[in-house]
Amino acid sequence: MSTPTSTETPRTVTLDHVVPFLYREARHLDDREFEQWLDCYHPDVEYWMPAWADDDALTRDPHSEISLIYYANRGGLEDRVFRIRTDRSSATSLPEPRTGHNITNVEITGQHGAVADVRFNWFTLYYRYQTVDTYFGTSYYRIDFTGETPLITRKKVVLKNDYVHHVVDIYHV
Repeated sequence: MSTPTSTETPRTVTLDHVVPFLYREARHLDDREFEQWLDCYHPDVEYWMPAWADDDALTRDPHSEISLIYYANRGGLEDRVFRIRTDRSSATSLPEPRTGHNITNVEITGQHGAVADVRFNWFTLYYRYQTVDTYFGTSYYRIDFTGETPLITRKKVVLKNDYVHHVVDIYHV
Protein backbone atom coordinates (compact mmCIF):
# COMPACT_ATOMS: atom_id res chain seq x y z
CA MET A 1 0.00 0.00 0.00
CA SER A 2 1.43 3.39 -0.93
CA THR A 3 1.52 6.35 1.41
CA PRO A 4 -0.50 9.35 0.17
CA THR A 5 1.52 12.34 -0.98
CA SER A 6 1.18 15.66 0.83
CA THR A 7 -0.41 17.30 -2.24
CA GLU A 8 -3.40 14.96 -2.31
CA THR A 9 -6.57 16.20 -0.61
CA PRO A 10 -8.21 13.06 0.73
CA ARG A 11 -11.97 12.62 0.53
CA THR A 12 -11.77 10.35 3.53
CA VAL A 13 -8.90 10.76 5.94
CA THR A 14 -7.31 7.46 6.96
CA LEU A 15 -4.54 6.46 9.31
CA ASP A 16 -2.31 6.32 6.20
CA HIS A 17 -2.71 10.12 6.06
CA VAL A 18 -2.51 10.80 9.81
CA VAL A 19 0.35 8.64 11.10
CA PRO A 20 3.14 9.94 8.79
CA PHE A 21 2.11 13.49 9.64
CA LEU A 22 2.27 12.79 13.40
CA TYR A 23 5.68 11.16 13.00
CA ARG A 24 6.95 14.17 11.03
CA GLU A 25 5.76 16.63 13.69
CA ALA A 26 7.51 14.56 16.40
CA ARG A 27 10.70 14.26 14.33
CA HIS A 28 10.89 18.04 13.96
CA LEU A 29 10.83 18.37 17.76
CA ASP A 30 13.44 15.66 18.28
CA ASP A 31 15.71 17.21 15.64
CA ARG A 32 15.11 20.70 17.08
CA GLU A 33 13.73 21.85 13.71
CA PHE A 34 11.33 24.22 15.40
CA GLU A 35 10.61 26.35 12.31
CA GLN A 36 9.57 23.22 10.37
CA TRP A 37 7.57 22.12 13.41
CA LEU A 38 5.69 25.44 13.30
CA ASP A 39 4.80 24.69 9.67
CA CYS A 40 2.60 21.85 10.99
CA TYR A 41 0.28 24.42 12.64
CA HIS A 42 -2.54 26.56 11.28
CA PRO A 43 -2.30 30.31 12.09
CA ASP A 44 -5.47 30.05 14.23
CA VAL A 45 -4.46 26.88 16.09
CA GLU A 46 -5.41 26.54 19.74
CA TYR A 47 -2.62 24.75 21.62
CA TRP A 48 -3.65 23.70 25.12
CA MET A 49 -2.25 21.56 27.90
CA PRO A 50 -4.72 21.69 30.81
CA ALA A 51 -3.56 21.20 34.38
CA TRP A 52 -4.93 18.64 36.80
CA ALA A 53 -7.45 20.39 39.07
CA ASP A 54 -7.20 17.41 41.42
CA ASP A 55 -6.23 13.76 41.07
CA ASP A 56 -9.16 12.90 38.83
CA ALA A 57 -10.16 16.00 36.86
CA LEU A 58 -8.51 18.30 34.35
CA THR A 59 -9.14 22.03 34.20
CA ARG A 60 -11.82 22.72 31.58
CA ASP A 61 -11.36 26.33 30.53
CA PRO A 62 -7.98 27.81 29.58
CA HIS A 63 -9.41 31.33 29.95
CA SER A 64 -10.54 31.00 33.57
CA GLU A 65 -8.49 28.11 35.01
CA ILE A 66 -4.79 27.30 35.17
CA SER A 67 -3.13 25.53 32.24
CA LEU A 68 0.33 24.05 31.92
CA ILE A 69 0.56 25.56 28.43
CA TYR A 70 -1.95 27.64 26.50
CA TYR A 71 -1.59 29.53 23.23
CA ALA A 72 -4.69 30.92 21.53
CA ASN A 73 -2.97 30.94 18.13
CA ARG A 74 0.25 30.13 16.33
CA GLY A 75 1.73 33.50 17.32
CA GLY A 76 2.20 32.15 20.85
CA LEU A 77 4.04 29.11 19.49
CA GLU A 78 6.20 31.35 17.31
CA ASP A 79 7.11 33.41 20.39
CA ARG A 80 7.94 30.22 22.28
CA VAL A 81 10.27 29.09 19.46
CA PHE A 82 11.90 32.54 19.40
CA ARG A 83 12.62 32.29 23.13
CA ILE A 84 14.07 28.79 22.73
CA ARG A 85 16.28 29.89 19.83
CA THR A 86 17.55 33.04 21.57
CA ASP A 87 18.19 31.42 24.99
CA ARG A 88 15.47 33.58 26.55
CA SER A 89 13.95 30.53 28.15
CA SER A 90 14.85 29.11 31.54
CA ALA A 91 13.53 25.77 30.35
CA THR A 92 16.06 25.55 27.52
CA SER A 93 19.30 26.99 28.80
CA LEU A 94 22.50 25.17 27.91
CA PRO A 95 23.07 22.31 27.58
CA GLU A 96 20.24 21.83 25.13
CA PRO A 97 17.96 18.93 25.99
CA ARG A 98 17.63 15.83 23.84
CA THR A 99 14.25 14.23 23.27
CA GLY A 100 12.82 11.09 21.71
CA HIS A 101 9.06 11.15 20.98
CA ASN A 102 7.15 7.90 20.65
CA ILE A 103 3.57 7.73 19.37
CA THR A 104 1.14 4.84 19.74
CA ASN A 105 -2.56 3.89 19.62
CA VAL A 106 -3.43 6.43 16.91
CA GLU A 107 -7.18 6.65 16.27
CA ILE A 108 -9.37 8.82 14.09
CA THR A 109 -12.23 9.72 16.43
CA GLY A 110 -14.22 11.92 14.08
CA GLN A 111 -14.20 13.32 10.59
CA HIS A 112 -15.71 16.33 8.87
CA GLY A 113 -14.79 16.04 5.19
CA ALA A 114 -10.99 16.30 4.98
CA VAL A 115 -10.70 17.44 8.62
CA ALA A 116 -10.01 14.68 11.14
CA ASP A 117 -10.15 14.49 14.92
CA VAL A 118 -7.30 12.30 16.12
CA ARG A 119 -6.42 10.78 19.48
CA PHE A 120 -3.15 9.06 20.36
CA ASN A 121 -0.95 8.12 23.28
CA TRP A 122 2.66 9.23 23.49
CA PHE A 123 5.72 9.19 25.66
CA THR A 124 8.82 11.32 25.40
CA LEU A 125 12.23 10.47 26.73
CA TYR A 126 14.10 13.62 27.76
CA TYR A 127 17.83 13.73 28.47
CA ARG A 128 19.67 16.60 30.14
CA TYR A 129 22.32 16.87 32.88
CA GLN A 130 23.06 13.12 32.72
CA THR A 131 19.46 12.36 33.68
CA VAL A 132 16.64 10.78 31.68
CA ASP A 133 13.07 11.83 32.45
CA THR A 134 9.93 10.34 30.92
CA TYR A 135 6.82 12.31 30.02
CA PHE A 136 3.66 10.55 28.88
CA GLY A 137 0.08 11.31 28.03
CA THR A 138 -2.68 11.47 25.45
CA SER A 139 -3.11 14.07 22.73
CA TYR A 140 -6.21 15.17 20.85
CA TYR A 141 -5.67 16.89 17.50
CA ARG A 142 -7.89 18.34 14.84
CA ILE A 143 -5.99 18.14 11.55
CA ASP A 144 -7.05 19.85 8.32
CA PHE A 145 -6.01 17.91 5.21
CA THR A 146 -7.60 20.28 2.67
CA GLY A 147 -4.44 22.28 1.86
CA GLU A 148 -1.13 21.42 0.25
CA THR A 149 0.08 19.99 3.55
CA PRO A 150 -1.89 18.97 6.65
CA LEU A 151 -2.25 21.58 9.40
CA ILE A 152 -3.11 21.15 13.06
CA THR A 153 -6.02 23.46 13.91
CA ARG A 154 -6.47 22.34 17.51
CA LYS A 155 -4.15 20.50 19.89
CA LYS A 156 -4.97 19.40 23.41
CA VAL A 157 -2.26 17.59 25.34
CA VAL A 158 -3.06 15.70 28.53
CA LEU A 159 0.18 15.21 30.48
CA LYS A 160 -0.31 12.24 32.80
CA ASN A 161 2.88 12.50 34.86
CA ASP A 162 2.19 12.84 38.58
CA TYR A 163 5.33 14.83 39.21
CA VAL A 164 7.40 16.96 36.84
CA HIS A 165 10.94 17.88 37.91
CA HIS A 166 11.21 21.11 35.91
CA VAL A 167 9.37 23.47 33.58
CA VAL A 168 7.46 21.66 30.83
CA ASP A 169 8.02 23.02 27.33
CA ILE A 170 6.69 22.32 23.84
CA TYR A 171 9.40 19.76 23.05
CA HIS A 172 8.50 17.60 26.08
CA VAL A 173 5.09 16.76 24.65
